[in-house]
Amino acid sequence: MAEEAIEAAPPVTRKKMSGKKLVLFILLPLLLFGGGGAAAWFLLFQGAETPEGEHAAEEVPEHPPVYFDMEELTVNLAATGKRNAYLKLKLTLELGKPEDQEVLPNVLPRVEDSFQVYLRGVRVEDLQGSDGLQRLREELLMRAQKAAAPAEVKDILFKVVQVQ
Repeated sequence: MAEEAIEAAPPVTRKKMSGKKLVLFILLPLLLFGGGGAAAWFLLFQGAETPEGEHAAEEVPEHPPVYFDMEELTVNLAATGKRNAYLKLKLTLELGKPEDQEVLPNVLPRVEDSFQVYLRGVRVEDLQGSDGLQRLREELLMRAQKAAAPAEVKDILFKVVQVQ
């Protein structure tokens, strides 16, 4: 009789998992654990590949910063109208090594010349706002590094920037 009851019972069919349940219970936890594991690996193990000595050498300067004050530059800017505009600059160069302080006066005429040539093409509109001054700093730094060849110029600091 037990055998007949088993045979008479309808076959049990498994219900298919709905799409929402599949996403909620299987895919979402896999993505969360996988993403968390990847983030942990990048944060914890990426920095361990470089030796600690390299980071220490970059952070600690070998000597205190060395600065060189340039004379004041006055340049007439590219005119867009009838009125002439003038730019007055007082700059300080940050040098790479203390020895560059003796080399720079020998190449300073080249540096000033490259500044003058560039500044003659600058318009008043190019100097507007902090973005304009940042672009000016980058351009002057690039020219100073090329012109001061044996000496290393690390940065340019503005003391006076005046447009008239």
